[in-house]
Amino acid sequence: MAYVDGFVIPLPKENLEAYLDMSRQCGAIWKEYGALEFRECVGDDIPPGKVTSFPLSVDLRDGEAVVFSWIVYASRAERDAINDKAMNDPRMAHFMDPTNLPFDGKRMIYGGFEMMIDL
Repeated sequence: MAYVDGFVIPLPKENLEAYLDMSRQCGAIWKEYGALEFRECVGDDIPPGKVTSFPLSVDLRDGEAVVFSWIVYASRAERDAINDKAMNDPRMAHFMDPTNLPFDGKRMIYGGFEMMIDL
C-alpha cells in the first residue's frame, strides 16, 4: 500500500503567492521523480484548541494561515529514493536555504506515514 509524507506549516498570509510558486516548482520535481500525488491545502476551518489543534501545533501567529500538505508515493522505498533524488536536484538548491523559504521552517511539522486504508 502507498506511503505518505505529511506537513503542517504556519504561513504568513502575505507570502501565499510565493509559497504557491515554490510548491508548484517543488511539486513538479517530486512528480518528475515518481511521486503519485502532491497536495497543498490552506486552512479555512481550523478552530483553535485548548489542548491540541492545528494552530497550536505550529504556534500560529497573527497574520498567518495553516498549510496542510502531503505527498503520496507507491511505497516507503519509493519515497526514500524519490526524496533523495529531489533533495539533490540542483533546482532545489534555492529552497534548501532556510532564508529563502516563505515560512518559518522551525515551526513546520512533518513525518512519513504508512497508509492503512485507501477508499
